[in-house]
Amino acid sequence: MTPTPVPAPAPVHWKLVIDSADPHAQADFWSAALGYTVEDNSALVERLLGLGALPAEATVDFHGRPAFRDLIAVRHPDDPYDKDSGTGLGRRLLFQRVPEPKSAKNRLHLDLHPGEGRRAAEVERLTALGAGVLREVNEPAGAWAVMTDPEGNEFCVH
Repeated sequence: MTPTPVPAPAPVHWKLVIDSADPHAQADFWSAALGYTVEDNSALVERLLGLGALPAEATVDFHGRPAFRDLIAVRHPDDPYDKDSGTGLGRRLLFQRVPEPKSAKNRLHLDLHPGEGRRAAEVERLTALGAGVLREVNEPAGAWAVMTDPEGNEFCVH
């Protein structure tokens, strides 16, 4: 008997979820840092409020529109999104409110690649947005800056 071929798994849709004390401030920082779009879930929030499925205290006013209090995402501006909910269907970062502060080094981080010869200018731009520089690394394998976002999450600029 010949074994039944196992079909290859379909690609899995994913998002990177980042714990945060202030998800909306993080969304503002990362949307500016990456050139991403902050997702507008206001139509969904209003629909849920109208149905009584979401209490008003679970929402905030974010840039003049209702938003979920404890989560907000940013997405690549060229990626598709659900027009009814505002939720991205491609590359996304989702910031979720957690009660505890960051306590250790990230086990996962973003590497930003602004392009050849643009690292110093990008570090300066990100610092102006609220990032910090932990250290500059120059090794035989390459050079990069290790930085932190406004809540202390590490990322690198190559």
